[in-house]
Amino acid sequence: MVKKIVIKGAKEHNLKNISLEIPKDKFIVITGLSGSGKSSLAFDTIYAEGQRRYVESLSAYARQFLDKMKKPKVDLIEGLSPAISIEQKNTSKNPRSTVATVTEIYDYMRVLYARAGTPYSPFTGKPIKSQSVAEIVDKVKNLPKKNTIYLLAPIVRGRKGEYKKEIASYKRRGFQRIKVDGEYYNIDKFPELNKKVKHDISIVVDRIIINSDLGNRLAEGV
Repeated sequence: MVKKIVIKGAKEHNLKNISLEIPKDKFIVITGLSGSGKSSLAFDTIYAEGQRRYVESLSAYARQFLDKMKKPKVDLIEGLSPAISIEQKNTSKNPRSTVATVTEIYDYMRVLYARAGTPYSPFTGKPIKSQSVAEIVDKVKNLPKKNTIYLLAPIVRGRKGEYKKEIASYKRRGFQRIKVDGEYYNIDKFPELNKKVKHDISIVVDRIIINSDLGNRLAEGV
């Protein structure tokens, strides 16, 4: 794979037949006085030719929807890849905009990481993977006998609020116990929460003592 971009005889705008080599996979800065040809080299030559070649690689059907791009005045450019150009101006009023959102590749990056990446638990550092109900039941059965375990369903994680309506909804559905910020409560005695403080809330789905007869009950809870 070519490790550099080779430019020979660049004459676009105020460039005076310059030739140079630019290494790839590096952070490159082009500096100079105003009018010295920085933008002519970066935008009007390198980016323009990279974009033109990319468009030419598309199908004839796709190209009919795009404007024909003019070839910059340069004798030779080798080692180009498809290019993205971001000018020095405010392209978005959103202060949280990133290169990914501005170039509209953010959603594709999310899909890539979700499909190809391996998530890890921030608490244990171990990989997170899906398990069937049967696999979960088998692992719980291997825990020491007579230990008590709680099956919890998280409903709030690190968010501010009082959550009275949400808890009332779970109470109507028959749940009796709840875990709030590390403490267990009867759902009838749900504590008054400071709405300006972040909370962690989980519903207790079941409380089980480990023994050989817990299979069906545990499976239903999971």
